Amino acid sequence: MRYELVIFDWDGTLMDSIARIVFSMQSAARDIEWGELEAQAVRNIIGLGLPEAIAELCPGISPAQAEQLKQRYAWYFVDGSEVALNWYPGVEDGLARLASTPGMRLAVATGKSRKGLDRAFREHGIEHLFAASRTADETRSKPHPQMLVELLEELAVPARRAVMVGDTEYDLAMARALGMDGIAVGYGVHARERLLACQPVVIADDFAAVMDALLNGQAR
Repeated sequence: MRYELVIFDWDGTLMDSIARIVFSMQSAARDIEWGELEAQAVRNIIGLGLPEAIAELCPGISPAQAEQLKQRYAWYFVDGSEVALNWYPGVEDGLARLASTPGMRLAVATGKSRKGLDRAFREHGIEHLFAASRTADETRSKPHPQMLVELLEELAVPARRAVMVGDTEYDLAMARALGMDGIAVGYGVHARERLLACQPVVIADDFAAVMDALLNGQAR
């Protein structure tokens, strides 16, 4: 039996946006004269909502500075960066195949804002593949499981028939809190050891392995 609902993280799982996020956050921090942010520190907060990410990266930052950093980050990410945004190999075709699989629906749970996710949907023309989505500015940020709770309720799917696919411990911690399976992708931002600590059903080294786990594995 297949999962009835597959919930995907976006950045670092479907979209290879890590380099652009790092560039944008480092550039924004320089602009507001906060100082240099280490690339690994920025990578570590990918997946969190932007306010939570800024608080983690910049302890003691004032509300005014945080708002400046948020605005500059958004500008760099949308308009001020030439760093490419690409699907990970196999994602575009894989999503279309999964969405057409009888009895299976797809959703997104992301640390992006609603504005950012809708922009990505429009740019890539794939919104129709997803039955529902939640963003960090609509509900509580990862790793709190509230966005998964809301998706399960909206689509009337029990946690045991759903799976969360993501590249961070934040994604997997959400699923684990609800007794939901988690599939970790090993090509994103968090190290394999961190992913293993969250007890995913599998760690996929590429999207083909994600597809294999979803279409050939069995739900609990």
